[in-house]
Amino acid sequence: MNYICSKCGHQEDTGARKAQCDCGGLWDLDYHPPKFDLSLVDSGTWSLFRYRAFMPLAGETWKSVSMGEGMSPVIRLDEDVLLKMEYYMPTLSFKDRGAAVLITHCKTIGVESVVQDSSGNAGNSVAAYCGRSGIGCEIFVPEGTSPKKIAMIKAHGAAVNVVPGSRDNCADVCRAKMKAKNIYYANHVYNPFFYEGTKTYIYETYEQLRRIPENIFVPLGNGTLFIGIVKGLEHLLESGVISRMPKIIAVQGERCDPFARAVSVHAPHPQKVSPAHTLAEGIAIGEPMRGDEILRMIYRHNVEVITAPEDGILPAREQLATKGVYCEHTTAATYAAYLEYRKGKGNLTDCLIPMCGAGLKSDK
Repeated sequence: MNYICSKCGHQEDTGARKAQCDCGGLWDLDYHPPKFDLSLVDSGTWSLFRYRAFMPLAGETWKSVSMGEGMSPVIRLDEDVLLKMEYYMPTLSFKDRGAAVLITHCKTIGVESVVQDSSGNAGNSVAAYCGRSGIGCEIFVPEGTSPKKIAMIKAHGAAVNVVPGSRDNCADVCRAKMKAKNIYYANHVYNPFFYEGTKTYIYETYEQLRRIPENIFVPLGNGTLFIGIVKGLEHLLESGVISRMPKIIAVQGERCDPFARAVSVHAPHPQKVSPAHTLAEGIAIGEPMRGDEILRMIYRHNVEVITAPEDGILPAREQLATKGVYCEHTTAATYAAYLEYRKGKGNLTDCLIPMCGAGLKSDK
């Protein structure tokens, strides 16, 4: 199996340690899973690796990496909304889906040390799985990252660097070290193995409900969950498991909305945005590296892109908490956007919303 450059089409074996193609393009995987069929799901495995028949994994390295991630329940919030409880994960974030698969790949090819940049959740997840797998780990986070997230990263044995400036600047600093020291870049945006984990969000939903809800809400920053959801849905559609795509509604923060601005003028590239301070730090990405790819998905499937009102985030969080769901601020932003969307569109039934991160991660 090969990496294939999303820009020039050049291919390299997935054992290669290069973060991207020499031309600057990001890697995709030259992988085509078999048709999705519930009979191929390993029901005896209680983790997302039950879907490994549809994932580009060789051997059984996953057994020593997995911590039972995935398998998050779908609960009913009210008659219109289902919540998929993605923070019921080892590190309290949906990012465990991608990290488990990415670090499995790293261990399979013999990687000994990695670097990664993150607003917190992905860094914590990669740190945890590296710790479990005996892989050295150094995480770069932007200033303003929740102290709780930083403490969790350190607890897993990873080195942490707090970088002044924006989330995008943090990524630049991390990539500079990666290039200077030639360290493996275990990044949730660059590495396509990460999306092979996040696409299981859809496989699980289908297995749990035996259907896909009509309306799928998804937060959109760098696109790690968004890309996984689209890939999963496209696979179900190609397999004949579903007859049409559901309505996908992508959520950005109103203070950092490069995709919403691009879609408003049908631009092929995300609009450049300088993120303002926001509670929705997890999706405050001014220059998403897979922006063009995400926009192509948006236009291909008529995805609607909306923004979460900043002043609606805390009330939405409080509203969820009164019903037993205590989520972090970025997660609450998705629910805030749903509430705002309903004001303009009227009642919206059969909605699925991910609860991506646990509330304690946002508490100072």
